[in-house]
Amino acid sequence: MLIKMAVLQRIRTGDISVVFRRWRRPTVKTGGTLQTAVGLLNIVNVEDVADSDITEADVGRAGYDTRATLLDELGTRGDRLSRVTVTYGGADPRIALRETDALSGTELDALATRLQRLDARSASGPWTARVLDIIDQHPDVAARVLAKHLRCEKDWLKPNVRKLKNLGLTVSHDPGYVLSARGRVVLDHLRAANLGDRATQETSNE
Repeated sequence: MLIKMAVLQRIRTGDISVVFRRWRRPTVKTGGTLQTAVGLLNIVNVEDVADSDITEADVGRAGYDTRATLLDELGTRGDRLSRVTVTYGGADPRIALRETDALSGTELDALATRLQRLDARSASGPWTARVLDIIDQHPDVAARVLAKHLRCEKDWLKPNVRKLKNLGLTVSHDPGYVLSARGRVVLDHLRAANLGDRATQETSNE
């Protein structure tokens, strides 16, 4: 669920507490949260409504002057209209997470295990270390260029980078990405583990 920055700012200040969407299916759910450029939003309620259900109070809570303007901006795409009630939930916790680079061996192993699980669920095979490595080599490079380096589609890359971002390992820029302080420590750990595995394999083959 994408929300314009101007609207996000007004949600943060409390000026807006309702967002309307036409869509095929909701991408948020009641009781959930949404990570945005201004921090977390609490999804208080998601309710399917008809155009005629939109009240004047809704219009004001959504930040519009008139009902006609709201409906005109919604357009006609999507067969479901939803009223999404939101509140500001505070700063994005990933910001503090990505700056935490004093990790114990146990914490590093736990993160490595989570990355292995992401690898295991991918139909394309292991990818997490490759993506972290390519971001390290090419910081602030557009996703379409990174995708060429990785020989993958941009539409595959971007949601997977978001998974790494959710672990506090990357930071999104415009354009591209960089490793966070946490991400650099984790990548160094993965590289060291890979070298250790190679050394063990070579010794066993002698």
